[in-house]
Amino acid sequence: MKFLVIADIHDNLVNLEKCINWGRDQEITSAICCGDVVNAETLKHLAASFKAVYLIRGNLEIYQEPEIGKHSNINYLGRFGAFEIEGKTVGLCHEPWFIKKVLEQKKCVVVFYGHTHEPWIEAKDGITTANPGTLGGVFNKASFAVYDSGSGRLELKILELL
Repeated sequence: MKFLVIADIHDNLVNLEKCINWGRDQEITSAICCGDVVNAETLKHLAASFKAVYLIRGNLEIYQEPEIGKHSNINYLGRFGAFEIEGKTVGLCHEPWFIKKVLEQKKCVVVFYGHTHEPWIEAKDGITTANPGTLGGVFNKASFAVYDSGSGRLELKILELL
């Protein structure tokens, strides 16, 4: 299964929609969001655009947690957590210092994080850690990642190059 991996949207609906449309063209129907969606309108747009969304809370969220419950397709993991897909455990957090806590909960093949706005992929000790960058385009060019849970392939994308 392929996922769009996004973080740090910061309410940039133009960039979010461009990313979603690109994903639709690639037949990607699920997303992993590493936080900083920010407001309820952006959360609603995200939920309406995918069959499934795996979401953690960022440090700048202003939507209220009950808002998440209005969207049955959002799998909310709180500040950090992990989920299983195709026999693999995927970890999520916003701030990179929570990676260790994610790995204490469960052994993961990959841990996605946000917060730094810097796209990054690193493989070490059998675990891949990856930051899709900032879809909002804050401090860096807007970017996201594509993760294929079946093959394990992970690729960073710069939005303006699509």
